[in-house]
Amino acid sequence: MGERVLVIGSGGREHALAWKLAQSPHVLQVFVAPGNAGTAENEKISNSAVSVSNHAILAQYCKDHNIGLVVVGPEAPLAAGIVDDLTAAGVRCFGPSAKATRLEASKHFAKEFLDRHAIPTARWKAFTDPEEACGFIQHADFPALVVKASGLAAGKGVIVAADVGEACKAVQDIMQEKTFGSAGETVVVEELLEGEEVSCLCFSDGVTVACMPPAQDHKRLLDGDQGPNTGGMGSYCPTPQVSKNLLQVIRENILQKTVDGMRHEGTPYVGILYAGLMLTKDGPKVLEFNCRFGDPECQVILPLLSSDLYEVVQATVDGKLSRVMPSWMESSAAVTVVMASGGYPGSYTKGHMITGLSLAKDMGLQVFHAGTAMKDGTVVTNGGRVLSVTAVRKDLIRAVKEANKGVETVQFQDAVYRKDVAHRAIAFTKQSRGLTYKDSGVDIAAGNALVHSIKPLAAATSRPGCNAELGGFAGTFDLKAAGYTDPVLVSGTDGVGTKLKIAQMCNKHDTLGQDLVAMCVNDILAQGAEPLFFLDYFSCGMLDVSVAQTVIAGIAEACKMAGCALLGGETAEMPGMYSPGQYDLAGFAVGAVERERLLPQLENISAGDTIIGIASSGLHSNGFSLVRTIFEKSSFQCSSPAPSSYGSKTLGCEKVSIKNLMKMLHLSQQSDQHATGDDLSRDSSQTRKMRVGVLISGTGTNLQAIIEHTKDPASCVEIVTVISNKPGVEGLKKATRAGIPTREEIDAGAIIVQEVVPVLVGDSEETLSERVKEAEHVAYPAAIQLVASGAVRLGEDGKICWREQKAIETMQHGTGYKN
Repeated sequence: MGERVLVIGSGGREHALAWKLAQSPHVLQVFVAPGNAGTAENEKISNSAVSVSNHAILAQYCKDHNIGLVVVGPEAPLAAGIVDDLTAAGVRCFGPSAKATRLEASKHFAKEFLDRHAIPTARWKAFTDPEEACGFIQHADFPALVVKASGLAAGKGVIVAADVGEACKAVQDIMQEKTFGSAGETVVVEELLEGEEVSCLCFSDGVTVACMPPAQDHKRLLDGDQGPNTGGMGSYCPTPQVSKNLLQVIRENILQKTVDGMRHEGTPYVGILYAGLMLTKDGPKVLEFNCRFGDPECQVILPLLSSDLYEVVQATVDGKLSRVMPSWMESSAAVTVVMASGGYPGSYTKGHMITGLSLAKDMGLQVFHAGTAMKDGTVVTNGGRVLSVTAVRKDLIRAVKEANKGVETVQFQDAVYRKDVAHRAIAFTKQSRGLTYKDSGVDIAAGNALVHSIKPLAAATSRPGCNAELGGFAGTFDLKAAGYTDPVLVSGTDGVGTKLKIAQMCNKHDTLGQDLVAMCVNDILAQGAEPLFFLDYFSCGMLDVSVAQTVIAGIAEACKMAGCALLGGETAEMPGMYSPGQYDLAGFAVGAVERERLLPQLENISAGDTIIGIASSGLHSNGFSLVRTIFEKSSFQCSSPAPSSYGSKTLGCEKVSIKNLMKMLHLSQQSDQHATGDDLSRDSSQTRKMRVGVLISGTGTNLQAIIEHTKDPASCVEIVTVISNKPGVEGLKKATRAGIPTREEIDAGAIIVQEVVPVLVGDSEETLSERVKEAEHVAYPAAIQLVASGAVRLGEDGKICWREQKAIETMQHGTGYKN
């Protein structure tokens, strides 16, 4: 069953959020509080009258109406702690905490933060005294002409002065005339930067950032950037002024550093991070932070989102953004033009009828409502910025043209709007520039973006011997650290066959990675080897980052299943070599096996030995050549209906057989016996030992019994450390004499073996103590054998898990016990 989502807010941004969330198949209903005429009873979207300022009432409303997710649009509720309060009440909420929102709510805090973390920004100083601020403006050794109210001022608290006199007047207006109320109790005076202003937003789960395509807002009311500042009169996305290389710089030097800095300061940033930037000759510099989507930037960014917004938001809240990185319509552009009431941003009248909304929809345009209301069944104006008309087209010029047609179609009395939205971008695209790699079809920035997005996926495959950090020219693996003494390396390389063709036709790429790893890993398993690391090769004519990321995410997940590290790979973009949408895929796996265990051991195979076969999970490799031949000889196509999930099964994954073979081949240090393919029923004396630590809670007088047990050839145990909660006890000395490392810590853990020691008539303290020691000398080796053999383990819930049959065998044969 779908989920109910509540969006907080009433503007065009919130309409866009509700519109995009409603597109998700996971969402049953979207409520908007308080909403506007555009979100009132519109298919899956409807308004709610619940109070958003009283968080206790709001939390109860969410529980009463089964709201599974709250998405906060504007900044004021975030600064008021709505996310903190709803989360504390058990209501799932998307947005930064009140402490994290200080990046927007206090420009003074934001500027200090930027300086602390060496994030580029304009020179500045904060003041609580207007005379000191004016003195600074008059004598600063840089043009100190930007005056900002430090607090929240609905996006209007910034004055860019033309000269010193105008800057000082701005200080007086903010601090003495209280133009922005309490938001102006502190002002920040900044250096006036020169360059192009852009908006770069990202999703952040507190660790990972996922950039959105950059946008540009138009703050001035009138064409030619004339008239007073507003909340925003239009926007377009993406901005050609920000190349993919530059966006990567912004991501690393500004967005990621900000998220890392907040985390290191104990305030993880989860939600939308908006960086208002100036592209100066010295590089991009931060003008301001917002802690939510911009308005009207939201109205051009979300229409370009290919991914399911609900899924991205949920992954962000869960801290799993790296697994659900959003994808975007890279071959399209969006433009939105805001229509405002006459008199805005000053006083204006309301209640004017709006016409042409259905005509705009018929033109393929999306109208996002802001200051609108329903009156007697008619949509009327109800605010300063009334609505925005968004066009998405193949290029920016066509999008501008269609958006302008839309605002001419939608009409209301005294409407004000700009006709030159995106004029800077159009001028930029007409400038003559030199030939670049991208012009030749090789997108270096896209390649860098791919590497960045898959780094956390590869890092999650780290294992002993390898940390799986991408980015170098070559990878290394430490066999000694992996526990090998006399290893033989085994390698294998393979592809996934013609399944690639069908996957590309069906636009289903998520199963290919596991197929690739399985084909390579299963081959080296046939030699008895443990997979250690994997390399991939992805080649294409034009890199589609989202497709490549999906494929490599599958590779990384399969590597985790196989226990091998994704050590590196090669992404080759070769224009002209492949048709659009086509790519090729290959893999290379390396494993190791101790020399005496290398398979096949043909000399040991004899008549009567058991052969075990592992069933195939379906079609693989060249089996898809048969499928394609069937298509060619029949009337069926890939898009033809398939009976009861057969289609998804056909494109399912090949099994990674290591889990089935791990104990037989003794590739895991937790295996209890070594068995090869030619002798699965016989025990082997060549047992690979588990590395264990021993915890001493007393003096450790029983440690010697455990040390002696490990010397038994049938023992599964190698003691690698001894830990005591008391310094200088005898057990630590015994461990040192045996060459075992020691350390001191506090003990904790569950009981797995207990022995009953009866108290006999005539027992003294000494005789009872001796019998306790005798029982311990038996119980401790029994316990350690149970753990090392895999008969008992600690579950994810912290509780003991038993393998009953294995435990019986271990107690009977491994320790001499009888049931």
